[in-house]
Amino acid sequence: MMPADDAPKHRKAVTVAAFDFDETLTRQDTVVPFLRRLAGGRTLALGVLARSHRLASAAMRRNRDALRAMATDQVFRGRSIHEVEEHAREYGDQIYAVGLRPDTAARLAWHREAGHRVVIVSASYEQYVHVVGAHLGVDAVLATRLEVESERCTGRLLGPNCRGPEKVARLRGWLDAEGLSLDDVTLWAYGDSGGDRELLAAAQHPHWVRTPLDSVSPAV
Repeated sequence: MMPADDAPKHRKAVTVAAFDFDETLTRQDTVVPFLRRLAGGRTLALGVLARSHRLASAAMRRNRDALRAMATDQVFRGRSIHEVEEHAREYGDQIYAVGLRPDTAARLAWHREAGHRVVIVSASYEQYVHVVGAHLGVDAVLATRLEVESERCTGRLLGPNCRGPEKVARLRGWLDAEGLSLDDVTLWAYGDSGGDRELLAAAQHPHWVRTPLDSVSPAV
């Protein structure tokens, strides 16, 4: 990744660093392993096959939201949220222990030490991203949410899948709750895929995490 840009002449009072999760903070995708952990590989595969026509159509259209909706219905529908959270705690602890990229985790720590507000904005399921975020000491986790009724998952998402424009919408919502707006902050953003384009476009300091980060701390 290229070195960070020089700081603007007129600094804003609040600096926010927004990190994508999968393959930005983590070494690899975390969603499919979590689904397999809950459903078992064979059960998940059979469920996907049962929806093969819809799956093929969504895949051909590269409709990640439709794919996520189908996987969520297959794995979570009727499942106790307490069971999900128990698996999420163990899985999140495991990711924190061995699954993080050391370079981006170090960059996140640098932002915290500099006094910046740090958020994770991710299409991964919030149950385990919250666990990793707590370990990392972030200010907020904005991730894909499961709809829950009477302590059981409905198989639907609560709100949109947190990717693309939804990442910016969720960040704006969090800033609004903090009494801020995107115009009030200096935003650093880190992402690795097309689902991060809008978030990176909103930042004064966008970083595509496609190669190892520099060992030198960014300028402020």
